[in-house]
Order: sequence, then structure tokens, then C-alpha cells
Amino acid sequence: MISTKGRYALRVMIDLAEHKDQERIPLKDIAERQQISKKYLEIIVRDLVSSGMISGASGKNGGYKLMRDPDEYSVGEIIETMEGSLSPVACLACQENDCPRAEDCQTLPMWSEYDAMTKDFFYSKKLSSLIK
Repeated sequence: MISTKGRYALRVMIDLAEHKDQERIPLKDIAERQQISKKYLEIIVRDLVSSGMISGASGKNGGYKLMRDPDEYSVGEIIETMEGSLSPVACLACQENDCPRAEDCQTLPMWSEYDAMTKDFFYSKKLSSLIK
């Protein structure tokens, strides 16, 4: 399940994409438009800034801005930044499947197929496709 943190991060990114022609967007403006607590958004934008997805500046002309064009962000990238791996089982969450039962696991093919479908779906959706 994707938490409010992941869902709200998408809303922040959409808002920034919709207003990308402005220099920087104040957090209070995003909070008002998205009807999300400014305090909660502070946590979300901190994570987005530290991941390099957006830039932030404080002061008179401060606010937030996308670091790339909206076409260059996938929904999967945004969600995984906020939520961690989208993989349904722990053994697929890492690049190396170090499960000692991997060779004999009868359910691993099913989980792998589900993992691939989920990632294909979210990574094929671009931020730009969510903009009105």
C-alpha cells in the first residue's frame, strides 16, 4: 500500500510541474492548493530535496522547483523515493536475491512477475502525464 507520504509527494511534484514556469514555489502556496498541512509538506519536501528531485531555497524569493523537466520523472521513481522499494516481497527488494531458498522457491516466479508488472506500470507513467 502506498502511504499518504508517497501520494502527497506525487501531488507536490504535480503542483511544481504545473507551475514550472515560476521561479520558485513557496510551500504555503502548494499547501493551500493541495489542501495538505504545511507541516507535513515540510517533511515531504525535505526528502524530495535530499534525493535531488527538487531544489529548495529559503528567504524572500524562496520556495521549491523541479530539478528536471516533468517528462524526466517517472511516477515509480517518485514513489520509491518516498516509500522505498515497490517489491512485494523482501527477496526482490534488493538487486541480489540472497535468499537461500531462491532456487527451490515455488512462489518466486509469481512474485517476480508481479514485481515486474508493478514496476513497469509505475515507471512507464511520467510526471508530465499527470498534469492537467
